[in-house]
Amino acid sequence: MNFRYQTKEMNRIWKEENRFRYFLKVEKAVAETQAELGIIPREAYQYIKKANYKLKEIEELEKITGHDVLAFVQSLEKSIPKYSEYIHFGLTSYDIVDTALALRCQSACEVIITALSDLRKTIKDLALKYKQTPMIGRTHGMHAEPITFGLKCLSWYTEIGRAEKRMEAVKEENSFGKISGVVGSFSQLPPSVEERTLKKLGLKPEPVSTQVLPRDRLAHLISVIAIISASLERIATEIRNLQRSEIGEVQEPFFAGQKGSSAMPHKKNPILCERVCALSRIIRSQIVPALENIPLWHERDLTNSAAERIILPLVFNLLHYSINTLNRILKNLLVFPEKMKANLKLAKGQFFSQSLLLALIKKGIKRSKAYDIVQRLSFQTQETGAELKTLAKQDEEVKSCLKESEIKKIFSLKRLLRNIDLIFDRVLKREGKND
Repeated sequence: MNFRYQTKEMNRIWKEENRFRYFLKVEKAVAETQAELGIIPREAYQYIKKANYKLKEIEELEKITGHDVLAFVQSLEKSIPKYSEYIHFGLTSYDIVDTALALRCQSACEVIITALSDLRKTIKDLALKYKQTPMIGRTHGMHAEPITFGLKCLSWYTEIGRAEKRMEAVKEENSFGKISGVVGSFSQLPPSVEERTLKKLGLKPEPVSTQVLPRDRLAHLISVIAIISASLERIATEIRNLQRSEIGEVQEPFFAGQKGSSAMPHKKNPILCERVCALSRIIRSQIVPALENIPLWHERDLTNSAAERIILPLVFNLLHYSINTLNRILKNLLVFPEKMKANLKLAKGQFFSQSLLLALIKKGIKRSKAYDIVQRLSFQTQETGAELKTLAKQDEEVKSCLKESEIKKIFSLKRLLRNIDLIFDRVLKREGKND
């Protein structure tokens, strides 16, 4: 598979010809174990461990055999002068294929975990830098109450932390291999071959396999990858929205020489964030074939094979590319605190409406009555452009309940944001990572 959004690290794992490198690792580990247990001559292993394959030869042999694993084995056999009959001794193809696939998934998961860890560090730096930078919070796309940009970043930080833990857990869930034969019954080789071989490879024996490993493990892995991609999309979508011309609170990096539009020279489009969102759609779409690979017929069929050759390289490459892209965006993110402050002022203090409501209720006014008072004043603010605080101080119903000094305390931005430090401490101190 060769496409635009791949990474070097994932290519080393998932490039089609690299499958055989993993196959060879499994074949040699099996032969070593068999020699140790006296199943094949010890001298045979000394030859087998020097065996190697030729890609061109495999391609030619597969044209004849129609079987990639058999072509691989035949290429190995041609590479040693003696004991070639003991290569692949007592094995079925999927003893090699699925165990090698487990190794590839382990390697790929490690790459993702490292990338997520790097992304978290970037987000943490942003969160701490803008911890006390106020901005308007939005619900349903409308102004709600103030937050800080650091708090927004902190929510991303915790979500990517959960992503990292999910990937670690699903890596462990997929750390199983099998050397159990054509139907999983160990008819030709004892379970000790499987146990010792997999231990050498850093894997565990699948408790009950058929000719293949059960596909629910891979389906869960791909589901986790899809969830992580959706988390990346959430962050990218937020940046896109905050970059809108009418909001303008942040901007993804626009590098020297970059052009935003072939027609409009003024444009600085959030193309990197849009790319992360687009790739997330592709990743999520792979959940369905992954789930459909679970119900194989009897002890196995081949309906999973072609799908997995596409799905696994695709989702791992796209996820790794997306993580790296988002990390690049956030490392170079342009943040505009003054625009955030200006957007807060646009609200004319309407985000204090709940505070005013609760203050009136505390003074003994029924909730429905207090709600009507505050709603009336808020709508008046929207119609006239007057500050809600000013209207509240002038309103007879409000003045009958609240002193001017009490109204002043209600309309305090500092009061609304008084628990930001507590939220940060709750996250960072719990992790033992508070700077």
